Amino acid sequence: MSRADTAAVPTPGRAGAARAPGPLWTLGLFRSELVVTLRRWRTLALLGVLAAVPVLVGIAVRIETQGGGSAGGRGGDGPAFISQVTNNGLFLVFTALAATLPFFLPMAVGVIAGDAVAGEAGGGTLRYLLVAPAGRTRLLLAKYVTVMAFCLVATLVVAVSALATGALLFPLGDLTTISGTRIGFGEGLARALLIALVVAASLTGVAALGLFVSTLTGSGIAAMATTVGLLITVQIVDQIPQLHAVQPYLFPHYWMSFADLMREPLYWDEVRRNLGLQGLYAAVFGSAAWARFAGKDITS
Repeated sequence: MSRADTAAVPTPGRAGAARAPGPLWTLGLFRSELVVTLRRWRTLALLGVLAAVPVLVGIAVRIETQGGGSAGGRGGDGPAFISQVTNNGLFLVFTALAATLPFFLPMAVGVIAGDAVAGEAGGGTLRYLLVAPAGRTRLLLAKYVTVMAFCLVATLVVAVSALATGALLFPLGDLTTISGTRIGFGEGLARALLIALVVAASLTGVAALGLFVSTLTGSGIAAMATTVGLLITVQIVDQIPQLHAVQPYLFPHYWMSFADLMREPLYWDEVRRNLGLQGLYAAVFGSAAWARFAGKDITS
C-alpha cells in the first residue's frame, strides 16, 4: 500500500472508533514523511547540486593556484575563508558553507518547505493523510520536522563534500583562526561540525516561512516559486543601505555570523542574535501555518 493508503486505514477501538495515536505511531509518521521526502528525485537533485558546489569551488581554487594566481580574500568574514583553502583543505568546509548559505541552501529548503503541504494537496493525497488519527497539528508538525531534518542533511552534504574535496586537493593539518591563533586539526573538525549545525539552525526561519506559504495554496509549484521569490526579495532588501533600519529584523541578516566561531575565543553575540531571530520567525510563521492549516478546506 502507498503512504496515503496506509494513513487512511483507521485503527478500531472498543466501539469501532479510531484509537488516539501513540508515540510509536507518531514516530512512524515522522519517519514516513522523512523517507518519502528524501527519496524524491527532486530532493536528490537538490542534494546533488549542493554537493557539487564545494567540488567546483575546490577545483577553481586549485586551478587558480597552479596558474600562479592568488585566492586571497577580504579578511576573515564569509567567502574570505577562501584565502586559506590552499594552506589547509579544512577551510574549504567554511568556504563552501559561506558560498551556499546566501542562496543555494535556503533555496533548496524553500523548495522542500513550499511543497510540503501544497504538494500533497495538489496531488490529492492530503485528504487521505488526514483520514488517519494523526490530526492536522500532528501532521503539520511532522512536515516541519521533516523540513528541518532536510536542513541538517543538506548542510552536512555541503560540509562532507567540502571536507572530502579539500582532503583530496589540499593539505590538512593545524589551522589558523581569524584571531591569528593556532588550533589542532581535531579541534578544527569540531568547529566545522559546530558551524554546520549553526548553519542548519539558521535555515529555521526559511523553513517556517515556506511551510506557511505551502498552506496557502494547493499548487506545489506556486508555493515553491513564492517561497524562493520571497527569499530573493528579502536578500535584496538586506543589501540596500537606505533600509538599514529594518535589516536587523530580516532572517538572513546574521547568517554569516558563523564566521565568529572561527575566532579564539569563540564570539557568540551575533550567533545568538541569529538563532534568536530564527526562533522568532519559526514561532510567528509556524503559528500562522497552524492557524491556516487548522481551518483549511481539503475537500475540494
